[in-house]
Parts: sequence; C-alpha cells; structure tokens
Amino acid sequence: MLPLLADCLPLRLPASHPPVLLVVIDTEEEFDWNAPFDRKNTAVEAMSQAWRGQEVFDEFGIRPTWAVDYPVAMCERAIEALLEWVETGRGVVGAHLHPWVSPPFEEEVNSRNSYPGNLKPEIEAEKLRVLTALLGERLGRRPTIYKAGRYGFGPNTAQLLASEGYRVDLSPCAGFDFSADGGPDWSAFPPGPYRFGPGRELLGLPTTGGFSGLLAGAGARLHATLQQSPCAQLRLPGLFSRLGLFERSLLSPEGFEVEDLKRLTRSLLRRGNQVFSFSFHSPSLQPGCTPYVRNEADLKKFLGTCSEYFQFFFGELAGATMSPLELREMLQPTVPAPAPQTTPPPSTTP
Repeated sequence: MLPLLADCLPLRLPASHPPVLLVVIDTEEEFDWNAPFDRKNTAVEAMSQAWRGQEVFDEFGIRPTWAVDYPVAMCERAIEALLEWVETGRGVVGAHLHPWVSPPFEEEVNSRNSYPGNLKPEIEAEKLRVLTALLGERLGRRPTIYKAGRYGFGPNTAQLLASEGYRVDLSPCAGFDFSADGGPDWSAFPPGPYRFGPGRELLGLPTTGGFSGLLAGAGARLHATLQQSPCAQLRLPGLFSRLGLFERSLLSPEGFEVEDLKRLTRSLLRRGNQVFSFSFHSPSLQPGCTPYVRNEADLKKFLGTCSEYFQFFFGELAGATMSPLELREMLQPTVPAPAPQTTPPPSTTP
C-alpha cells in the first residue's frame, strides 16, 4: 500500500443497500500502446465515436464519469459533446492526467514519468493545476473527480488534489501491480471505497479488479507465485483459471469476456465488496485505436459485453448506479459533534 494511503478509512454502504456500479471512461488521446510515449501523439479522433458508449449508458440510466485529459480538453468537438451530456444530467466530467501530453513539458518522457505520481512534486502540481484550470474554463465548472493516468497515484498526489479542490480520486487499480514498469503496486489493495488525505476529506474509489475462483482468498500472493518460474513455465495460471481455481480480472470489457466480469463481481460480492467501478478507454469506441477493438465486429462485441454486464448487474443483482460525487455524499461518515466547551466557574477562593 502506498504510504500516504496507509491511514485510509474503509467505508461501507448500509448492509441492506444494493450493490452500486460506477462507470468510468479514461477519456484520452489515441496512441500506440506498444510504442514509446511521445508528446506528439495528441489526436482525439475517437471522441467522434464517444456517443456509441453514451447510447449504452443512457439505455441503463448510467451517468458515466468521463475522466478527460489535456488533448481531449483542447478539442472543441469533444467538449461540445461532453457539455451536452453534463447539462442534460447524463454524465459527469473529471480530470485524467497523462503527463507526457500535459503541459508544462519539463520532465523527460519515459515509462517511469508516464505515472504522474512519480514526477517531482512541483511538476505534478503544475500539470494538475493547468489541467484543472483548462477543464474549468472549457466546461464552466472545475472538476472535482480525478483519475491519474496509468493509475499513477503517488506520495504527493493526495495533498495536491486537496489543494485544487478535488473530492474524489479514482486512481487505484485493485489487484494489479505496475511496479515492473515504474508504477505503483495495487495488487494487495482492497477494491472498496475509503476516505483519505488531509482531514480524510477525499473519497477513494478504486478501479475494480481482483481475484475469483475457489482460491480467490489467497489473492495477490498466489497470483505472484503463479507468475514466477516454474509455475509460469508449466502454464499453471491458465490451468488454475480453466479449473475454476484462481484467476485475476479487471472489471472492463477490454480484454475480458462478460463471464469473466460476472465471476469477478460474484466473487467480490461474496467477500463483502459493495461498490464496483467498471472502466475502459475512450479510444476503444473507434475501431483500430486500441488492441481490444480492431474492427466493427470487435466494436459490436465490445458494446455487447457492456450491455450484457449491465443487464446482469441491474437485473440478477438488482444493483444501483451512482456518480462518484453522489456516492461520496451517501458515504459521508457521521462525525460526532465536539463536546461543548464550558468555562469553569470563577474560583471563590480568596
């Protein structure tokens, strides 16, 4: 766990409350995920197809969070669409920081610096300030929801978010470890909501990931063991998955089938998780922009996975949906009022 989150306060919904689903879209530029990061990759053509996702959300009454990065915020057409959805109550907008395409451009472009929490505090602070101000200017309201690019929350991020007026952070990715690439290790991080930061005023809502199967309780430790030799050479991860013993999934249509998402959800529900965050990247809504959607057939399957999962969540599980800020209000803990301070009576001793 990151040191700054060590004192986080886990939160729970009332036991009788139905499970809650959030939907978060990393709303960003297109780039080759297998190539080095490049400041010149700022095209946002896929935003012309964002309506395809919004149509599915509208069908289920979902108000998604479009977490917007700098190149998208600079695109007039993208802002017009986002404004329409916000003003008609069909979505909310947050901030999404991709350091390599967010000014000021002071740091070296490399994998480690692609995680904003790894930047020098003054650089991370200025990039966040510039992005927040731009979104406030373009949308007429400053964002109060944040998601770090590449799940890159760092040791200074909580203080910086509080300073800029943020209320919700969506950065962690429960069950996944990015340390081999210089990023944070969220593999043992719980998937539920928590309060943290200065005065514990920030609400944390991780991207839902985790483990399912008969051995799901072994969690990150078993996953790490299975990835090492000789387990990996013997293809034990695949065998354990096929036998229903153990697998790791992300609550996303990117790289996962709907049955994977259902198994993960049921597994986490059995272990007491009540809040689920479903996510994907906006370029997946245009064929050819991500490895997950290469053609129209892939896109049809991708959107079908979203629809089928939402039907499962709101049907079989009788779940509910909220925006992150609505959930924050519901989870606001009752703080005991301080005991009244009384002035002691004056002494009668001469």
